[in-house]
Amino acid sequence: MKWEELLSLKRHGDTNKRLRKDQDDTRLGFEVDYDRIIFSSAFRSLQDKTQVIPLSKTDFVHNRLTHSLEVSVVGRSIGRLVGKQVLEKRPYLAEHGYQMNDFGTIVAAASLAHDIGNPPFGHSGEKAIGEYFKTGRGKQYQDKLTDKEWQDIIDFEGNANGFSVLTTSREGIEGALRISYATLGAFMKYPKESLPKKPTSRICDKKYGFFQQDKAFFADVAKELGLISNKTGNDIGFERHPLAYLVEAADDICYTIIDFEDGINLGLIQEEYALEYLIKLVKNGIDIKKYHQLTNKEDRVSYLRALAIGSLINDAVKVFMENEDAILSGNFPFSLMDKSQYNAQMNDIIQLSVANVYQCKEVVQKEVVGYRIINTLLDKFCTAYHNKIEGNASSYDVIILKLLPDRFQFQKESVYDQLLHICHFVSLLTDGKALEIYNIIEGNRN
Repeated sequence: MKWEELLSLKRHGDTNKRLRKDQDDTRLGFEVDYDRIIFSSAFRSLQDKTQVIPLSKTDFVHNRLTHSLEVSVVGRSIGRLVGKQVLEKRPYLAEHGYQMNDFGTIVAAASLAHDIGNPPFGHSGEKAIGEYFKTGRGKQYQDKLTDKEWQDIIDFEGNANGFSVLTTSREGIEGALRISYATLGAFMKYPKESLPKKPTSRICDKKYGFFQQDKAFFADVAKELGLISNKTGNDIGFERHPLAYLVEAADDICYTIIDFEDGINLGLIQEEYALEYLIKLVKNGIDIKKYHQLTNKEDRVSYLRALAIGSLINDAVKVFMENEDAILSGNFPFSLMDKSQYNAQMNDIIQLSVANVYQCKEVVQKEVVGYRIINTLLDKFCTAYHNKIEGNASSYDVIILKLLPDRFQFQKESVYDQLLHICHFVSLLTDGKALEIYNIIEGNRN
């Protein structure tokens, strides 16, 4: 892969090539990506979507919006540091007009969008959508879909849904947000379709990155960027865009450290664990005197968190640059943090968070509620939508469909498109809105 192709400024519908050296630096194309994402309704909805604690009313616990903003900040730092070293190593890129901040802006924009396709109620929301079709009443549609279409539905994936949010055209809006191909490439952590599922242990095959309805445009993006194909026959899959490794690293760093911090602030993890676990990441940078001058738990934990993130950023950059040639040739099958000198320490922190935060009673109870809500919404809307298209809609079906927003009030031709249409609607709901519609349907509204 070549950086000059990987940093493409092309957008959906472009007929003329966009050259970096011709860009207006006061309104750079990659910065436009960032702006379009942050002003989108899908991004705004993240303010009421679960990060760790579903339906949490606690002020200091992160939601998907604050998490995404923090990942973006970390991603920007990693991208700039990598960009500086790549330009020093490959000075011809500067002749094309590329600057180190371009790398940072691309990674920041992709990081900002990395959770934009996630359903309400966290990762349990993804599972709930898939379970409705795999084991619930949605199983009745299986024989009407191809194997790959069915896999899209039963293994509903937030990354693929995010690509759809960013790129799928609708009436009057061609190409959705019309994000640059470079930013889309950095966004695509798993550049493959849903089948074959996990064909290898390579990080790019861990999940999938696009629905069958989006595969033509996905393939166009991959071709423009010069991504390396790694599938044969009728299967579509590619090696990662190098900057996708940086987006993933930023996410890994933030959820490891900040979810841990949330657990401490919630009292689910004892404060002494913060020093015991985080000190291993910050021992070369901590000012013990300053640490002991901090008088409250939140300030002490924040200080350690900032130092830890700084250590992990520098290490991610180091791992990337040591392996840049292998990454460009498609021969780096790991995440950056898998090869971090702090990998063991990060795993220790994650295991503690899993035991004390992700599996705590409050989270489990609210995930159960989330499953029930999503199952009910899918069942009512899929049934009503399908019955309408089949000409068998009951009066109740007609009323249910009136709850759909205007942008979802149109018919899809195939059963696959119909089901994905409803899944897309449910996935874009906030936690609170999903609960509100559920209460209306169940007659719980006063």
